[in-house]
Amino acid sequence: MARDRFPRWVYGTGTDPDARFSLANERTFLAWVRTGLALLAGGVALEALSVPLEPRLRTVASVVLVVLGILGPVLAWIGWARAERAMREDRPLPAPSAFGVLVVGVLLAGVLVLAGMLLR
Repeated sequence: MARDRFPRWVYGTGTDPDARFSLANERTFLAWVRTGLALLAGGVALEALSVPLEPRLRTVASVVLVVLGILGPVLAWIGWARAERAMREDRPLPAPSAFGVLVVGVLLAGVLVLAGMLLR
């Protein structure tokens, strides 16, 4: 029953969609979580392995990657819930909301690493 499922604000509305769509939504959520884990690991590795970059830029790039790694699962949860509610209420799927954050963050980290390589 919907009241036994968490979160209630997602499952307490509408009707169950085709299981294939819910499972695809779950796989997308898990892919975002894996991406967040990879970004977190990359940020930690960049700093822990003392990659030969200009130290301040390396630290800032590491922080950017770690912050993205922390935000990834949060944004994944929000995206999963929005899509699941839309399917349950037979509404069109919402536009992805986290792509911009990920793209800008990875681009920023990449530019910092490149600058760190050139300035060492």
